[in-house]
Amino acid sequence: MTVGTGIVLFGDVVSSRAAPGRATRWLQSLSHTLDDDYGPGRLASFEFTQGDEIQGLLRPGADPFHAVLSSALRPTAGHDAAPRMRWVMVYGDVDDGSGPATHRTGAAFVRARDVLDAARDERDLLRCESGDPVMDAYLDGTAPVLAAIIERMTDRQRQVARLAILEGLRRSEIADRLEVTRPTISVSYARGDVRNLERLITVVRAMWTDGVARMTAA
Repeated sequence: MTVGTGIVLFGDVVSSRAAPGRATRWLQSLSHTLDDDYGPGRLASFEFTQGDEIQGLLRPGADPFHAVLSSALRPTAGHDAAPRMRWVMVYGDVDDGSGPATHRTGAAFVRARDVLDAARDERDLLRCESGDPVMDAYLDGTAPVLAAIIERMTDRQRQVARLAILEGLRRSEIADRLEVTRPTISVSYARGDVRNLERLITVVRAMWTDGVARMTAA
């Protein structure tokens, strides 16, 4: 069997048994959203296991943090609320195949399962493993902090961060989108520490990209 490389993404709904129907509906919606967002950046389509977990397989150059931010920077209450999720990403060998990510296999899938189990034990909401020991040591200390910062944000702060980080809007544009004043957005921006969140995301992305590049060149 031909072996290539890719980024395996596992997203686990935390405490899914408390509301299995809600988790299933959320994962179904999220899988469609991520399929559209990544497009040709996918090696396999996203698919979810009933009410519990979503899996994806991306090309080595894709940005796996988009999936994490897309799910985390959402409201936690209301009709469009998203459940808490735990994410792991692993770069490595994947077997050639067809079908959605849940039908695929390879060393990176096996490792992602181990990393997810470890994240559950440590109660971390984000773990990243590029395969490069140096970068992974840095990621082990920073990626969980990134998720923890988002976890503490209010729904309004997440909304502002989503528009700023994922859509690249300026504060004035966010104010227009949400039909509020610029000072209102500035307060949410400051209290949510969105500027430092952006900085941390940039650093974590850079470490991940560097780790993958080192492994690709090895």
